[in-house]
Amino acid sequence: MIPYGRQEITQADIDAVVDALTSDFLTQGPQVPRFESVVAEYCGANHALATNSATSALHIACLALGLGQGDWLWTTPITFVASANCGLYCGAKVDFVDIDPQSYNLSPGALERKLEKAKQEGCLPKVLVAVHLCGQPCDMKAIHDLSQRYGFKVIEDASHAIGGKYCSEPVGNCRYSDITIFSFHPVKIVTTAEGGMALTNNVKLAQRMGLLRSHGITRDETLMTHEPDGPWYYQQIDLGFNYRMTELQAALGTSQMRRLDAYVARRHELAQRYNQLLNGLPVTLPWQHPDSYSGLHLYVIRIRGGKEKHLRVFEMLRAQGVGVNLHYIPVHTQPYYQDMGFRQGDYPEAEAYYGQAISLPMFPTMMEQQQDEVVEALRVALGGL
Repeated sequence: MIPYGRQEITQADIDAVVDALTSDFLTQGPQVPRFESVVAEYCGANHALATNSATSALHIACLALGLGQGDWLWTTPITFVASANCGLYCGAKVDFVDIDPQSYNLSPGALERKLEKAKQEGCLPKVLVAVHLCGQPCDMKAIHDLSQRYGFKVIEDASHAIGGKYCSEPVGNCRYSDITIFSFHPVKIVTTAEGGMALTNNVKLAQRMGLLRSHGITRDETLMTHEPDGPWYYQQIDLGFNYRMTELQAALGTSQMRRLDAYVARRHELAQRYNQLLNGLPVTLPWQHPDSYSGLHLYVIRIRGGKEKHLRVFEMLRAQGVGVNLHYIPVHTQPYYQDMGFRQGDYPEAEAYYGQAISLPMFPTMMEQQQDEVVEALRVALGGL
């Protein structure tokens, strides 16, 4: 089986993890701050906070922005459920904005229309989670302009997009957002096995996320509300969580970051080769915005010809040993969200995408022979219908 994604672990990665494993610290040592510094410097952000998952990072980002009971979080329906669930964790209500049919990202036009209606009804969102699907950045200038006009905060869910660029600047610099989130799951661009990170340029948001990540506890006397009893003293000043990253994960992440640019460049080579090999087949190829440089976590094609054909092609590819996947099932169609009142037909562009999309295998160590096998299997599947 050729998987849709696969991590690469080198001897340098193993050595880095072993060094951390045999050091004095397995948690709360020097490796996590080092990893945070490497990512912050790469992206051009002032602050970075590593967490045990991107979901944890989304949660504390929402809390740091003050999301709570009675508030609204909006996001795209074409994303992993965590982009919406993070609002529910805070007691907020969740709604969705339909996607752009070309980029598959949240549509700024649909967002503007929904905002105008929400303003009239008195239910504007407090937070918008803009998801950079497949690694292609959203139209962040347009989203930022709308956030200034309508008064909501912006989180970039860039779980797919580390190493990408928007308007020639690194994704993660938070120029057009309050907080950016990265994921380091094994199938992502670089990995810490499991892990995430929140980046921001706002020191107060960084302090609050730092507290929330570690039980709401601080040893910083400037943040304490009572005089310390002695050098052992710590103080819980908020209700936080244990969302910390381990030293082993951070050591792996720092090692992987050395190859980030090479990984993304290789993904672009593979995507360009797919574009050439698939040209002329009855599929819609990915579109890339000229103002962005995608992290290219995923290479998604759309199968023309209806849901039955889509299903059959998917099944035939799997049967031929091609580990295709589908990113993602629209969140509003999940049973949990259907119980909230969402229905089929609410977001037609997202549902049309779901009826056609297939993620083809793509990872930095993929060989051209494997890519040829994927393309040939797709030809056979399409020709057999």
